[in-house]
Amino acid sequence: MVSLRFSAGLRPLARAAVLAAGLLCAGLSVPALAQAVDPLPSWNAGATKTGILDFVKATTTPGGPDFVPPADRIATFDQDGTLWVEQPVYTEVAFAAARVRAMAQANPDLKTEEPFRTAISGDEKAREEALGKLSSADFMKIIMLTLESLTVEEFRAAVQDWMATARNPVLNRPHTDLVYQPMREVLELLRANGFRTYIVTGGGQDFVRAYSEKLYGIPPEQVVGTPDSVRFGYDASGRPVLRLEPAVLFEDVFGGKPEGIHLVIGKRPIAAFGNSTGDRQMLEYTKAGKGLRFAALVLHDDGKREFAYGPAQGLPYSEVGTFTQKLYDEAKARGWSVISMKDDWKKVFAFEP
Repeated sequence: MVSLRFSAGLRPLARAAVLAAGLLCAGLSVPALAQAVDPLPSWNAGATKTGILDFVKATTTPGGPDFVPPADRIATFDQDGTLWVEQPVYTEVAFAAARVRAMAQANPDLKTEEPFRTAISGDEKAREEALGKLSSADFMKIIMLTLESLTVEEFRAAVQDWMATARNPVLNRPHTDLVYQPMREVLELLRANGFRTYIVTGGGQDFVRAYSEKLYGIPPEQVVGTPDSVRFGYDASGRPVLRLEPAVLFEDVFGGKPEGIHLVIGKRPIAAFGNSTGDRQMLEYTKAGKGLRFAALVLHDDGKREFAYGPAQGLPYSEVGTFTQKLYDEAKARGWSVISMKDDWKKVFAFEP
């Protein structure tokens, strides 16, 4: 007989696999297990949760009309605001701003030149809130300033070192704590059912690759982001290296997301999740394919547990993660799921009781 006493500390899907093995050894059926174990325990019962579960069941049931072969089970996820917190400013911008502050010690002119002055001035909370009001062009200037001459390995190490101690100044938690538990469960559910999960983000590809596997279980090769330009060369010892340059190959946002999906993945997703106007084309592209498809947008309407912003549905406007009423109306008209953080999520973060 297989002992199951050690399974209590496992995540729901891993625990389900252990229990399934035990039930099979005991001669019991696995379908009974499916009724006992909820793969999405952080979701409230409702149309959104049911829609996700029904989609997974329909696309993975052999012989069913909506069955999709494992090779074509591709799901794409935006990152900022979809998989983790993006307020008061994108995490990558906060990281780059920290590097600008260090650079200002040797280059005092940065203290008077915008947008770098904003990246340096004030206490952490006020600074990040001010950064969140800058334009996308200003974000790019801050990020580009910090890239030149770093090897890809040096950059990865810098990101990982910063992430080990950096905190969100409003929620006062490490950035690594601020992954949305309900979305982590969706990732696990999909992978347990033969899906390949990809991050498709407007953020820097090298930045997200530095931690994607640890936080989301998504390996670096399954991250499609805004790729920085790199240059091949040799270091002082003659070792071949790639160095980052202050330029991007293309911006993986708006129409750039389907383009990036084609360039890196080579197949149209059958499921896509986003949260802002920058994700609209990715969802449109996903839904335009043949067969059953799933598209969803996270609506940040819970100012108590996270942040409330839109401006859809009368929520406050935000330059970071803008979700317009026009996008909301399109989602409803096209049958996309709008995930209400307030109503659909039983808990937002894993550390919540």
